[in-house]
Amino acid sequence: MKILVINGPNLNMLGARDTNFYGSETMDDIESEMRSTYPQIEFDFYQSNIEGEIVNRVQSATGSFDALIINPAAYSHTSIAIRDALELCTIPKIEVHLSNIASRDDFRSKSLTASKTDGYITGFKKHGYFAAVFLIQRIMNEK
Repeated sequence: MKILVINGPNLNMLGARDTNFYGSETMDDIESEMRSTYPQIEFDFYQSNIEGEIVNRVQSATGSFDALIINPAAYSHTSIAIRDALELCTIPKIEVHLSNIASRDDFRSKSLTASKTDGYITGFKKHGYFAAVFLIQRIMNEK
């Protein structure tokens, strides 16, 4: 199984950001732990601070990957372009947020992108990524 994991703006700064919201691990730490936890899965990790680059990666996912995990970060609250790309993507998709977006600033409580995924996980820090893999495995087994 091949899973594309897309991370949006500022997630390259994990470890330096507020650990109460995001945890203390860096994105490299999370990627390494995912690879060791799921050695049978081929992961392609991608991070960008640029909206159009994320759109391009989502658009290229269908046909190249079995599933998509996306943490659009702040773009989940603002990006109709990423939302539209997710709508066109036909593979199983799960949105992940490290922090509990519903418990933060009012402008963070609404995700424009989540409605175009199969589901979203919010508030469990790095564990959200692992939960997403578990759920993708379940979805794929039901096919």
